Amino acid sequence: MGSMAVNGENGHKSLTDYAANKNNGVDCTSVAARGNYPVCDENYGYNVLRCSDEEWRVRVDLAAAFRLCHKYGFNEGINNHLTAEVPGHKDRFLVYPFGLLWNEVTASNLLLVDMEGKVISGHGQPEATAFWIHSRLHNLRPNTGAVFHTHQPEISSLACLEGFRLPMIHQNSLRFFNDIAYDDYNGLVLDDNEGRHLAEVLGDKRILLHYSHGIMVCTETVAEAFDAMYYLEQAARVTVKALSTGQKLKIVDDKVAKQFKDIMDSGPGKEYARLHLEALKRDLLKGPDKDFIC
Repeated sequence: MGSMAVNGENGHKSLTDYAANKNNGVDCTSVAARGNYPVCDENYGYNVLRCSDEEWRVRVDLAAAFRLCHKYGFNEGINNHLTAEVPGHKDRFLVYPFGLLWNEVTASNLLLVDMEGKVISGHGQPEATAFWIHSRLHNLRPNTGAVFHTHQPEISSLACLEGFRLPMIHQNSLRFFNDIAYDDYNGLVLDDNEGRHLAEVLGDKRILLHYSHGIMVCTETVAEAFDAMYYLEQAARVTVKALSTGQKLKIVDDKVAKQFKDIMDSGPGKEYARLHLEALKRDLLKGPDKDFIC
């Protein structure tokens, strides 16, 4: 994958140096020791950047998503990309500095970039395909606040099957009833044409299964994006196991599948996603990834 030059000063000599100073000098242990955890509303730590509260909350949630993807093996090396908009600012989004491992990403070291690739705040540069795809999806989809792209193994393996469509065989599959778009792989993206194409293919759906590649998830919030990725991988895991038996799949009736999806979309799905991410953040704060919040 290629990388792109960005504007702005870089306060670190190298990514290695940057990663070593990733928390802007804040001692996460002492911050956590103040007793703010694990109360959900206080799962956002200390705003070391002094940015808006809204931006800081998105930064913390996105950093947590990076750590969780690393923990669950959803990403590949330093590749794949997760982005999130700053509430109230459709013309800018957060992305990680290319070259960091995902367990090095923190709330404070995420880059804030505009739709032209200019770094508004942060040190480093975004990866080129991340910018060109995500900037167009954020820009062209009014209700998309988070865009996640991964090559997570279970659903990506199914994306390698000719003409695959996720079968509605399990409750986790029903979360995605009539909510997945499918498209062929067209190579690396180094300009805005493919981003525009993907936005067109997605239409009003939240999930894109990219054949021979991976998935893209487009939702309103970081919590919803991670929740969708998590349960899509669960649905894919069940599908792979069911297909491996060679037996005929038992498909859930469309009426039942639609009813389930409609109930989830009416409100519970958003709240479940929020609570899911909050619970996982509390768990991260207990272990070696607790510095995501800095």
